[in-house]
Amino acid sequence: MTQHGPGGGSYTIGGKPLAAGLYLVATPIGAARDITLRALDILATADVLAAEDTRTLRHLMEIHGIGLGDRPLVPCHDHNEAAASPRLLRAIEEGKSVAYASEAGTPMVSDPGFPLARAAIAAGLPVIAAPGPSAALCALTVSGLPSDRFLFAGFAPAAAGARRTFLEGLKSMQATVIFYESPKRINQMLEELSQNWGAMRQAALCRELTKRFEEVTRGTLGELVEAYAGRDVKGEIVLLVDRAAERVADTADWEAALEAALERMTVKDAAAMVAEAYDLPRREVYQVALKRGK
Repeated sequence: MTQHGPGGGSYTIGGKPLAAGLYLVATPIGAARDITLRALDILATADVLAAEDTRTLRHLMEIHGIGLGDRPLVPCHDHNEAAASPRLLRAIEEGKSVAYASEAGTPMVSDPGFPLARAAIAAGLPVIAAPGPSAALCALTVSGLPSDRFLFAGFAPAAAGARRTFLEGLKSMQATVIFYESPKRINQMLEELSQNWGAMRQAALCRELTKRFEEVTRGTLGELVEAYAGRDVKGEIVLLVDRAAERVADTADWEAALEAALERMTVKDAAAMVAEAYDLPRREVYQVALKRGK
């Protein structure tokens, strides 16, 4: 089957008709050709379309030659998701396929879709992911920072007190921390992180990923503060910060903790607790505990 789009292009639909369910469709964060073939299949065949921004989805479909036809296109964003969700769930219950797309990137990754997906799951309805572009993963890929363990932190709170508490809770994280940040606040964010997390901590600032003016700046937090000082920054920004340096346990501290633990616990339990608390080899702590537990 071939569907003709309003722009004169066409898209050949592959596979079978979609089964009833909620399809969470990832859309490009910049380059329109980054969309997956499966996402195009879903957008071309779903009975009902829903989008964070209906104009953006219409434009994306036009680029790829997918016509909307007489299918409903339902706005579903932060301000109306609670009201839009029941309509979309009813459609699934009636045996229809519903495709939901964020404005850019993956639904629910700092984008709407969570209440809708949660309600569908609670109702026992199928929820299917059509994975694809994500600014967080794209930035992690090009950052040069460790990717074996990472934490997506999203946007920091705007209020000063909540922001300090938020950042303090992530300061010692043993993982690469990924933030989204607005151009208006990026200089403030860099300065706060440099002062509180340490100017020598490695970081990467990714701006306008996959777009014409894509830019990736790597260095220490202190270097990034200098690089962006006074700049009129524009575009979508992902900021990544390297994991905290591993804390080296002070021998006197953990041995004192072990002594206290041995007064109320068995040798085995005391050693296990202290080893975990101070990130030490359990065998080493156990050998010390054996000598002191006699």
